[in-house]
Amino acid sequence: MNKHVTLNRRAFVVGTAAAGAGLALGMDIPFGGPTVVRAADGSPEVNAWVVIRPDDTVVIRIARSEMGQGTLTGLAQLVAEELECDWSKVTTEYPTPGQSVARKRAWGDFSTGGSRGIRTSQDYVRKGGATARMMLVQAAANEWTVPVAECSASNSVITHKPSGKTTTYGKVVEAAARLEPPADADIKLKDPKDWKIAGKPILRLDTADKTTGKMVYGIDVKLPGMLSAAIKDCPVFGGTLKSYDEAKVMGMKGVKKVVRVNDTTVAVVADTWWHAKSALDALPIVWDEGENAKVSSDSIAKWLAEGLDNSQPAFVGNQNGDAKAAIAGAAKKVEAVYNYPYQNHACMEPLNATALYTADKCEVWCGTQNGEAAFAAVLEASGLPAEKCEVHKQMLGGGFGRRGQTDYVRQAVAIAKQMPGTPVKLLWSREEDMLHGTYHPVTQCKLTGAFDADNNLTALHVRLSGQSILFKLRPAALVNGMDPAAFQGLAATGEAAIGYTVPNLLVEHSMRNPHVPPGFWRGVNVNHNAIYLECFMDELAHAVGQDPVEFRRKLMTKHPKHLAVLNAVAEKIGWGTPPPKGVFRGIAQHMGYGSYVAGAAEVSVDGNKIKVHRIVAATDPGHVVNPAQVERQVAGSFVYGLSGLFYGGCTVKDGRIEQTNFDTYNSMRMSEMPKVESVVMPSGGFWGGVGEPTICVAGPAVLNAYFAATGNRIRSVPLRDQNITFA
Repeated sequence: MNKHVTLNRRAFVVGTAAAGAGLALGMDIPFGGPTVVRAADGSPEVNAWVVIRPDDTVVIRIARSEMGQGTLTGLAQLVAEELECDWSKVTTEYPTPGQSVARKRAWGDFSTGGSRGIRTSQDYVRKGGATARMMLVQAAANEWTVPVAECSASNSVITHKPSGKTTTYGKVVEAAARLEPPADADIKLKDPKDWKIAGKPILRLDTADKTTGKMVYGIDVKLPGMLSAAIKDCPVFGGTLKSYDEAKVMGMKGVKKVVRVNDTTVAVVADTWWHAKSALDALPIVWDEGENAKVSSDSIAKWLAEGLDNSQPAFVGNQNGDAKAAIAGAAKKVEAVYNYPYQNHACMEPLNATALYTADKCEVWCGTQNGEAAFAAVLEASGLPAEKCEVHKQMLGGGFGRRGQTDYVRQAVAIAKQMPGTPVKLLWSREEDMLHGTYHPVTQCKLTGAFDADNNLTALHVRLSGQSILFKLRPAALVNGMDPAAFQGLAATGEAAIGYTVPNLLVEHSMRNPHVPPGFWRGVNVNHNAIYLECFMDELAHAVGQDPVEFRRKLMTKHPKHLAVLNAVAEKIGWGTPPPKGVFRGIAQHMGYGSYVAGAAEVSVDGNKIKVHRIVAATDPGHVVNPAQVERQVAGSFVYGLSGLFYGGCTVKDGRIEQTNFDTYNSMRMSEMPKVESVVMPSGGFWGGVGEPTICVAGPAVLNAYFAATGNRIRSVPLRDQNITFA
């Protein structure tokens, strides 16, 4: 893949930022052509997505990142389905963002977040597979001098039906690669009911290498002559690096250089990472922590609480009727205040990147959720044009949104620029990783419900107060100053719409942005909004003596897909039938990332210990590419959701995060994991996400079950702060 174009560095950096904000960059996805482009081993591309070797091995190119969620296998299934290839001969590879840019963004969007990996690329990757199949069949028809309509393909074999002649993809690929691709209008995609590879519970392509240790992650990268770097940033966000005394450590074993990375950060480069870290720990550093050193969790909480006052300005995200007037004249009112803390991504693999810089080339090897954003960061940090930069994407040891940021990439390049010609691997310590995250935003929520004399819900007022992720990370995506993402799960329409109809509704957000940087933490705003709404719905039902499921159903008649998943979990959990002795149930439903989800939990309580026996989840993502993987994603989402509920939560003292390692920021253990039962119920007609959406129903389902067991309502998480833990 040796075609290239010259691209203005600033134009690409700005353009990539715009794409991250949801604005589409121009994309020219080549489905083939008369000029044969060859892979590194010399095998011809049929098009950008498909390389076929003479032995019939099919290499499917995957632009999105794999971090355990199964996107790599799912996308390969979609391409292979339309390609009609032999799945046993399929392998995958990542194209690089540099190659993509040089070929006019041939592979489209590299970003992997918001459960978009499959749902926003499924159409064009399927067309890539279909186009390749059509070209291969056409090449065989040309060789046989027969009408292409008389030929068909299956399992990498092309058959001429009248004569019975056959050939394989590997034998005609050279000729196919020289053909003009069919017009887009002539590309017909299969009806999902006819799928043979997609839609099936096929084993993942990456499991074997992960199991044997063969898989290479960013932390595993080794290059000849490579040095290692350890780094420290000012522990208070917004503080700066005042001074350091490098003379105190330059004589330590293995130390090569002390590097001022930027205005807030210093690094030590040494022959091994441990030597670099040891010297960094010994380095005398003076920080200017600034005014933010006075900030604490208490001061943040007080500021957010002020935002719950209706006299404070707020953005309106959803409204119908006159909620305030209806509440003022109500026969009965119910009010509650909830809060949700900062949470850390806490990826098992700490942030890292390896950079090699010369005056003519800058290359980076790293795990990233957005190869194009990492590429833009390399351009910006190196000062080199696009054709002189490259990012080699590695497998991610966890992402959860954190590796969608590129701070560690810029740092690695900045360090490598001071060691030209020498590859340098930057590896953050666990403490650095915990102290300098981009955290799930801290929020509070005041909810008020109003009833008439017949106990019908007539009004609902939801007032959010807290941080905006877009304000910090993608300000161009704000709408007249408002963060639309703050209303995930509470919006009137869209991929995260509310599932209830209330005659008078007001949902608003008082934006308050503390100095601790927010980020896209897996599931993002639906996580806290689901707790707020679904726990309060439970409160409203109990306030008027109604069954929580029946209460919801009355409000959901105009939301059939929301109602369908609620009914599915209610039936599966046995709602309305007696649970086992000492066991209590809770339920929740929500919408996020284009999918409809619900969860129901069974718990028992012994003092301050909760045993979560069972969780049933239902999800309707429209279409399912790999049902086994969906079930695994649902189970995995509950690990994340329950860990956040019980153990998560970052606190701030003296302007800095207090939790610095897993001894103070815990994760649930296998013995604490409940039995998970998944109801996967794709209704068709749309493409939703999987994995992130179901995180949000774990918390409210368990909290509502806890109330059923104890009569006590918990409105603040994590539960560790209530001295409650797993049994």
